[in-house]
Amino acid sequence: MQRLKTRPQFQASLAGEIVARTAHFALHRSALDLAPLFSGAPDVPGPARPPALFGVEDVWLGAMVPKRWARRAVTRNAIKRQIYTVSATFAPRLPAAAHVVRLRSAFDRSRFVSATSDALKRAVRGELEQLFSRVALPATAESPA
Repeated sequence: MQRLKTRPQFQASLAGEIVARTAHFALHRSALDLAPLFSGAPDVPGPARPPALFGVEDVWLGAMVPKRWARRAVTRNAIKRQIYTVSATFAPRLPAAAHVVRLRSAFDRSRFVSATSDALKRAVRGELEQLFSRVALPATAESPA
């Protein structure tokens, strides 16, 4: 699994469709664009040619946790860690595409008083597992040898 790093990668992924939603998260998916960013003269030598937006065909993932919905940095970082951890378990069952998990509403601060409480982590993890299970391909049963 590859991580989205640049703004154009995130923008391309967010331009795709929303494939799953939960109460607090949305999962955007976009097909990979493996063509170079600039398709000018074909005789441009290799090093001068700009790289493709997504270098390899793989599962690409990014996490967006806006300050609007998670005010404290410690909360944003904890949610991002949960996103990457849960997505790693579902990565073999995800199609090769660019995915962005976006926090779309705040967790109730009266229910989750601490910014990194175990209750908040469990709630985030449970919701992310629901989100990814909605779009993951069915697991293939391995035949006994």
